[in-house]
Amino acid sequence: MLRATLKSLLGRKLRLVLSGLAVVLGVMFVAGAFVVTDTLGRSFDQVFATAYATTDVGIKAKPKIAVSEMEGEQVDTPLPASVIDEVEKVDGVRSATGMVTEDGARVIGSDGKVVQSYGPPRLGNNWIGEDGQVQLREGRGPAKDDEIAVNAAVAKAAGIKVGDRVGVLTLQPKKTFTLVGVWGYPGDKDSIGGAQEVAFTTPVAQRLMLGQPGEYSMINVKVDQGQTPAGVRDRIAARLGSDYEVKTGQQLADDSAAGMKEVLSFFNKILLGFAGVALFVGVFLILNTFSIIVAQRTRELALMRALGASRRQVIGSVLLEAVVIGLIAAAVGLAAGIGVGAGLGYLFTQLADGLALAPIGVPLAAVLSSLIVGVVVTVVAAVLPALRASRIAPVAAMQDVATPDRPLTKVSVAGAIVGAAGATLLGIGLYGSGGLWLILGGVLVSFVGVALLTPLISRPVVSALGRLFSWSLPGRLGRLNSGRNPRRTAITAAALMVGIALVTGVTVVMNSAKTSLAAQAEDTVKAEIVIGGDQNGPRPPTFDDSVLAAARKVSGVRAAAGIWNDQAQVDGKLTYVNATDDLAKLSDAYGGPALATLRPDQVAVSTQEMADHGWQVGTALTVQLARGDQHRYTIASTYDEDALPGSYLLPAAATKDFGITQPVIGFVRLTDGTTVAQVLPQMKALVADSPEVSATDRTTYIQQQVGTFDTVITMVQVLLALAILIAVLGVVNTLALSVLERTRELGLLRAVGLGRGQTMRMVTVEAVVISVFGALLGVVVGAGLGAAVVRALNGEGIDQLVLPWGGMALYLVLAALVGVLAAVLPSIRAARINVLQAIAAE
Repeated sequence: MLRATLKSLLGRKLRLVLSGLAVVLGVMFVAGAFVVTDTLGRSFDQVFATAYATTDVGIKAKPKIAVSEMEGEQVDTPLPASVIDEVEKVDGVRSATGMVTEDGARVIGSDGKVVQSYGPPRLGNNWIGEDGQVQLREGRGPAKDDEIAVNAAVAKAAGIKVGDRVGVLTLQPKKTFTLVGVWGYPGDKDSIGGAQEVAFTTPVAQRLMLGQPGEYSMINVKVDQGQTPAGVRDRIAARLGSDYEVKTGQQLADDSAAGMKEVLSFFNKILLGFAGVALFVGVFLILNTFSIIVAQRTRELALMRALGASRRQVIGSVLLEAVVIGLIAAAVGLAAGIGVGAGLGYLFTQLADGLALAPIGVPLAAVLSSLIVGVVVTVVAAVLPALRASRIAPVAAMQDVATPDRPLTKVSVAGAIVGAAGATLLGIGLYGSGGLWLILGGVLVSFVGVALLTPLISRPVVSALGRLFSWSLPGRLGRLNSGRNPRRTAITAAALMVGIALVTGVTVVMNSAKTSLAAQAEDTVKAEIVIGGDQNGPRPPTFDDSVLAAARKVSGVRAAAGIWNDQAQVDGKLTYVNATDDLAKLSDAYGGPALATLRPDQVAVSTQEMADHGWQVGTALTVQLARGDQHRYTIASTYDEDALPGSYLLPAAATKDFGITQPVIGFVRLTDGTTVAQVLPQMKALVADSPEVSATDRTTYIQQQVGTFDTVITMVQVLLALAILIAVLGVVNTLALSVLERTRELGLLRAVGLGRGQTMRMVTVEAVVISVFGALLGVVVGAGLGAAVVRALNGEGIDQLVLPWGGMALYLVLAALVGVLAAVLPSIRAARINVLQAIAAE
C-alpha cells in the first residue's frame, strides 16, 4: 500500500505542485515573520552595542514615569552636575563625563523643511570631542554657543555643509546656528542605527534639550585599568542610593535592545496574524484539491479495496500523500520565507537609513513552525477527503463510476449551526466584554459557517451569474459546468470570499470611523482655523507658544488657545493628559462649555473619567508628570470628553514639567462676520518659523488627521494580498484538476464539433463565474461583518455606516479579470486535448 501510494504521488507531479503551492505561500509568510524579526533583533543588538561601546558604566536618574517602548517615549530625569563629583570619588573610577543626549532636536534642511524621521530618534547632544566612536570628517566641534556639529546622516538628509547657517527646533522655538563640523563613525558609517544627531556646546545643550543649565541626561564612567565594570557599578550604586540607575555599558545596550525587541515582537504578531489568514484560505484550496483527487481516483481506490486494502489503509494512503506534500511544501516555504525575511529586513534598513542589517539568520522557531504548520494544515485539510475515500465500495472498481452528487442537507445544517455559533461569539465579543480574541474567534467560526452554507446557495447564484454569459454555446456550457458540483464551486469561492470579506470589512470599519470622527469634529470644534502638523516621528510637531498670544491680537480673532500633551501618572495610572494656556479661552475657541480659567493647583476632568473612578468636583488627584515632583490637583470643573480635547486638562503652569514644553495644536475662533480667507494668511505668517506645523482651515486639518485611516486600509490590503493570491491559485487549481477529471467529456465535446476557441471560452466562463461568485460572497459577508462592528462602536462615536460601494464594485470587476487570468493555462490545456486519446481515457 505504501509503494502504491508513493507511485501514485510521483505519477501525478502537477497535482503535487498545485496542492502544495498554497502551503508554500502560507509557510513563507510564517517563516519570513520569524526570520525578519530575528534578523532585525540582532541588528539592534549591534546598534546598541556600538552606541555604548565607549561606556563602562552609565548612570541615570530614575525616570519619574516608567514608559515601555510600546507605551510611548521615555522622558529621562536630568541629573545635577554635583553627581559627577560624587562619582569621581568612587574607587575604580578613571573618569566621569556628563552627557546630554535627548530626543527632539529637529534640523531644518536647506529646503526649509524639517528633516523627517520614521522611527530613529533625532538626538540633541553636548559635544565632548572625538572618541572611539565619533570621528570628525569635516571641520571641528562647536566651541561657541551659536555653533553646532552634526553627524553625516543629518548633513546628507538636510543638504547642508560646513559654514551654513542651520535652523534647529528643540524644547525651544527655532534657533539658528553655524554648522562647524560633520562627524561619522567607524566603518564609514553616517549614523548609528539611523539616528540623527546634533551636537551643541554643553550649556546650550542643557538649556535646549533639558530645559535648564547644570544638568545632564547621563554620566558616562570609564573605569581604571584592572577594574571590572560590574565591580565599579556596585560601588557607585552603593554611594548614590536608590534614586539612580547604575548599569554597565552591556546592561544599557541589552535594555535598549530589549525595548526594540518588544516592538519587533508586536510586528511579528501582526505578520503571523496575516500568515494565519493565508493558511486559513489555503485550507480551502487543499481541501478542494484532495476532494477532486479522491474523485479522480475513485476507481483506483475501489480496486485497492477489492484487492484487500482496509478502510484504515485507504485513509492512511490519502493522509500519507498529505504528509509528503506538507513536508515538501514546508521545506520550500521555509526557503522562500528566508528570502522574504531578508527582503523585508533590507527594506526596513532602507527606511531607517543607517541601520546595518545583521547577517540573515534562521531561528529554530522558523524551522519548527514551518514544518509543523505545513504538515498540520495539509493533513487537517485532507482528513475529510480521506474519510470519503475510505467509504468507496470495492464494487466501484467493476463499473464505470461517476462521483454522485450527494445531498446538501447535512452540510447545510452543520453550516447553520457553526454560523450561529460564530455569530454568537462575535456578538459577545463586540457587545460584551469578550475582548479581541473572542471577536477574532467569532470571525473565524463565522467564515467556516458561511463556507459550509455556500454549497446551498452556489447553484442558484452561480446559475444567475452564468446567465450573463449564456448568449453563446461556450457560455452556456461554462455556466452549467460551474454549477454542476456545488461543493467544489463553493469551496473554491469560499477561499476567495475570506480574503475579500476581510478587506471589505476593514474598509467598512475604517471608512465609517473616518466619516464619523470627521463629522463629529466638524460639529464639535467651532474654531475655524487650526494650527498643527502631521506626526512623522516619535514626537509630535510643536510651535512657539508666543504664536497664540500674537494670534489673539489679530483683527477678527475672537479667541485663540493651545494644547500641550504628555503622558502622566494620575493616581498611579499611566495616561495621557493635556494642558492649556487658558481654559476659558480654550472653551471659547474650541466651542466647549464655558469654564473658568484654572488656578495652578486645579484640573478639569471629563465626566466619563469622573464616572469611571467615582470622583467628584473637589476630589484631589496626585499627578506625576514626566519631570519634576508629584503635584496635587483639585478637580475644579468637568466637561463631556467630546466637548473639549482629552480627558484631563491641566493649567499652563504644569507645562514646565512636561516632556515637550511647547504646544502641539492651537485653535483659533473668529468673530461673527469674519471669514477664514481674511485671517488665514496672517496665521500662516505667524507660524512661518515653525516648519513642522501649518495654519489651515478646520475642514482641511480634520481631513489630514483622519487620513491615517486610508493608510491603515492600504496596509491591510497589501498584507491580505497573499491570502487573495492563494484564493486565485485555488481557482487555477480547481480548473486544472477539473480539466484532468473531465478529459473524456472534453474529448467528446471536441468530437461533436466544439472548436478549440470555444473550449477555451467555456473554461474561461466557468472560471469567471466562480471568481465573481466568491467576490460577491466576500463583499456581502465583509459588509455585514463591518456593519456589525460599526454598530457595536456606536457608543465610541462611530455612528455613521459607510459602505465602500465603489470599492466593492471594483472587487467584482477585478474578480472577473482574475477569473479570465486564472483560466489561461487550464483553458489552453483543455483546448490541446487529443480528441481520440481523450475519448479512450478512463
